[in-house]
Amino acid sequence: MDHEKIVPDIAHLGLGFEVLSVKQAYPDETRLEVPVAAFRESCLTLHRLFSSPVMMLFASDEIRTKGSFTLRAVFMDKGRGQWMVVSADVPQGEPCFDSLAKDMHSAILFEREIREMFGIEPKGHPDPRRLHLHNEVWPAGQFPLRKDFKPSPPANFGAYKFSRVEGEGIFEVPVGPVHAGIIGPGHFRFSVAGEPIVQLETRLGFTHRGVEKLFEGRDPAAGLALSERVCGDAAFGHSLAFASACEKILGARAPLQAAYVRGIYLELERLYNHVNDIGGMATDVSFSFPAALASVIKESIHVLNEKLTGSRYLKNANRIAGVASGISGPLKKELLRSLKILRRDFQELVTILNRSVSFMDRVDSTGTLKKKTAEDLGVVGLAGRASGVALDLRKFFPGAYQDVSFKMAMQASGDVLARFRVRVQEWECSCRMIEEFAEKLDGGPIGAAAPLKPGEGLGYAEAWRGPVLYWVQLSESGVIERCKIVDASFHNWPALTYAVLGNIIPDFPLCNKSFDLSYSGNDL
Repeated sequence: MDHEKIVPDIAHLGLGFEVLSVKQAYPDETRLEVPVAAFRESCLTLHRLFSSPVMMLFASDEIRTKGSFTLRAVFMDKGRGQWMVVSADVPQGEPCFDSLAKDMHSAILFEREIREMFGIEPKGHPDPRRLHLHNEVWPAGQFPLRKDFKPSPPANFGAYKFSRVEGEGIFEVPVGPVHAGIIGPGHFRFSVAGEPIVQLETRLGFTHRGVEKLFEGRDPAAGLALSERVCGDAAFGHSLAFASACEKILGARAPLQAAYVRGIYLELERLYNHVNDIGGMATDVSFSFPAALASVIKESIHVLNEKLTGSRYLKNANRIAGVASGISGPLKKELLRSLKILRRDFQELVTILNRSVSFMDRVDSTGTLKKKTAEDLGVVGLAGRASGVALDLRKFFPGAYQDVSFKMAMQASGDVLARFRVRVQEWECSCRMIEEFAEKLDGGPIGAAAPLKPGEGLGYAEAWRGPVLYWVQLSESGVIERCKIVDASFHNWPALTYAVLGNIIPDFPLCNKSFDLSYSGNDL
């Protein structure tokens, strides 16, 4: 990639706002620094220019080093395989910036998060409510991601203000946050007129653990272990995104053999989650036999994962600039043997569901998310592809995936059936790519040296739900100063509230499972 060509191209786009500097930080990462007064306009321009939602929008407390807070927004230029990072310094004495929210829906939750975590005000934001730090227990004026934060004891400070739909015949049905199952805690408040849902408001944050704060002060190895615990069913995807950020900063590149092993693990994680969700959809329409078969397939993948890595959930498999162990000899044979059986069983599962008139009746035209709505909301990953939004990091930032026959799964109807079909397509593609990755394993090196040094960079992976992004900043001593995490769930929870409109409450579990968004990955 010609760095000298890229930077002038950006500088001469006629962007219409002041740019203080343009830097090609890494081959896939271009950075623009702008004055805070130009931050809003710069973000909206890149949003329009690249047809990209804001993939990350966050703040950092850099008062000790720069005397200011720093805002950063990340956009994706799919055409050139570039991450565009816009930054602006926010004065400590005037912690505010012009909100993007009214013109870019994908910024709404990010800005609420910045306000509550840093006390930086997005001027003109339409929703002043807290996101993760619930009013009932969190004191006012406490901003936990500031470096000078000192916690206060919890107290009762008032109730959350839900938006209301009023009128004759409107009923509210509150559900959660405690549910009659093992799903995570989330509050869903339905407004219904008769049976159809006219509004759904979600309230999350019940599993907020202060994860980003927990990263601070850890070295990359300890940070890698923590990243595996951010979202349990995407442990490998999160660890891969964190590791790739650190590898950028440290100038350490995982050997190609390690990249192939990582590809196998990432696709195995996709396999067990997709079949789990398909089984969940069957459960939600009371179709118990395919649900049981899906559970058997999922368990078989967990057994395989444990044989390969020692962990059913692929934990402790990654290293900075490599993997813990290779896949060769008997393990490689076991992988390919198991995959053959899994493909056979999965095909039987899909055949059963496709031939079931009652299953198809329940999923067809249920929970529809139109493409325009998905684009406006900034929906990513599996849910976006089922609505016709062509976004998959394995295509636009392929890495090792350029060496296998990857094909992006797409559907157009945006309903539960489309999300089911995307899972089926991706399952088949993942199996094929695992076989191709495995054939490329030759016993070569699987790790490289990664000496500590300061810096900052963006890491990413297309986990099974969608993109997982990590912005990591390492200090002079090589410990983490700031770690910003964005799971695909953070982008996609608002989409569920649109997909259920016009449906009936009994179909909500089916709609919800078809998205299968993470509480822990969202709440952080």
